[in-house]
Amino acid sequence: MIMEPIILHLAYFALLNLLIVIVGYWFVRNTRIWQSWVLMVLSIYIVHIVFLGEHAIMRMLALIATTFTAMKVIATAESYKDKPQSLSFRAWAAFAIGWAGMRAQPFETLGQPALPEAWPKIKYGISRVLAGFVLILLAHQLAKLSINTYLLYLLITAVLLLAFSLILHFGLLSISAGMWRLSGVPTYYLFKTPAKSKTLNEFWSKRWNLAFSEMTSVAIFRPLKSKIGAAAALMIAFVFSGLLHELALSVPVNSGYGFPLLYFIIQGIMVIIERTLINYKAGFLQNRVFTRIWVFFWIVVPMPLLFHAQFISRVIWPLAGIGIK
Repeated sequence: MIMEPIILHLAYFALLNLLIVIVGYWFVRNTRIWQSWVLMVLSIYIVHIVFLGEHAIMRMLALIATTFTAMKVIATAESYKDKPQSLSFRAWAAFAIGWAGMRAQPFETLGQPALPEAWPKIKYGISRVLAGFVLILLAHQLAKLSINTYLLYLLITAVLLLAFSLILHFGLLSISAGMWRLSGVPTYYLFKTPAKSKTLNEFWSKRWNLAFSEMTSVAIFRPLKSKIGAAAALMIAFVFSGLLHELALSVPVNSGYGFPLLYFIIQGIMVIIERTLINYKAGFLQNRVFTRIWVFFWIVVPMPLLFHAQFISRVIWPLAGIGIK
């Protein structure tokens, strides 16, 4: 019997990611840095070709999953460079397949007694998942309204972006953190109350998507900092983040190229400017209210560059089961 194309493509995807995990462990154990980068590029290219004819949502998920798995090889090889390695293959596989963060070291304690704060994280995650689904239901109701089309588009899009962020970033990833703590792994929130950020630097480095900040710090910023300086290394790290977001947001819909990259270039420039302003003790960055406005403005106002129109219409709305009128 001939397999359906989607099943065959998923089989290729599973096989490729399994291969990344197996080969990647050898790279990690032997500190093969440049080989890890080659593995990432080849893996992404193969997945891109395999899923070329699939729906944009499927292409997005396959590209994101493969990129994360491959980047874990690079980040782990870098983080264990010149250090004793006690990461078993079992711990590596659990980390590579089952955790979104980019630090493998916590998984060295896999199998030890359960850690505190496991169930609070799980309950927190469940509450956010439920809140996200409530917002999706709200978006369905909003879609029935007869108001200005563009205004309705903006409103529904904002609600859906918040909904999916609650479900994934604050929901499923928090549940995952709690579940691993039950197995003795000191996992943690990857999204730590970003609304409390007082600076852009705090937002990007300590509160929003620690998986990305860990990855870019270990794989890009630290290796380059001593060679080209902190500011240039930071800028390259933001450019790299932009390129990865191009893979996730532009490639699946074959449109919007350059916009996510531009968003992260803006973020990198503003973080550097912000640091300069702080060094010169700029008055408005000493005020608690103005700092919140500053962070909100630079994160949110350029956001249409990141989540461009084609991605919204072909991924976000369909993922919620809503058709654009």
